[in-house]
Amino acid sequence: MKLVENTYKKITTIDQILQYFHDDMTIMVGGFGGVGSPPSLLQGLLESEVKDINVICNDAGFPDIGIGRMVRNERVKSLVTSHIGSNPFAGKLMTEGKLDVEFSPQGTLAERIRAGGMGLGGVLVDVGLDSIVENGKEKVTVKGKQFLIEEALTAEVSIIFAKKADPFGNLVFDKSARNMNPHMATAGEITIVEAEEIVPLGSLNPEEIITPGVFVNYIIQSEGVNWKWAWE
Repeated sequence: MKLVENTYKKITTIDQILQYFHDDMTIMVGGFGGVGSPPSLLQGLLESEVKDINVICNDAGFPDIGIGRMVRNERVKSLVTSHIGSNPFAGKLMTEGKLDVEFSPQGTLAERIRAGGMGLGGVLVDVGLDSIVENGKEKVTVKGKQFLIEEALTAEVSIIFAKKADPFGNLVFDKSARNMNPHMATAGEITIVEAEEIVPLGSLNPEEIITPGVFVNYIIQSEGVNWKWAWE
């Protein structure tokens, strides 16, 4: 479990956090089909010159929503994901050998990320036995039942989206936008949060906080989604 320093100096800008991104890095991107993805951070990443990124995410987004724009512009080298069907560019690039895709069943993917955040080496699952999912993976037998060992997932940087954040980094998510974000917040060496609203310290109800600020390194104010470019 990581411990974040400078806990009251977390609010910053996109320009200042771009220093943490570089070619051939591994990042986690929150969201489910674009819901819960950090639009301003992804836009900043797209406008940077960073390329050959290894991405861990729930899906490949849509061509113009979520991580999909990075995929479409061939800035992503590999994906660990549950599906790519919503983004035809991902399928095309995979077929052409330009994008390496590791498919992981959605529940297994979530557990691998959770395990990474908790410092575990992996999880035991029976999903995928006797299928192509087990190719190259170790098996163990526990109490007479066979399992696959699914390795834990971590990243150099996790970028996530929250409905609200306070200056310490305590986070509230909006309904289904919660999806992968809480797990990914714990599994990045550096966690950067894009918040729809940054509220004063002490104003969040402790009962509504999902991710404690101890997991968060930096917070930026979201600029929202420019739906004009999102649908062009």
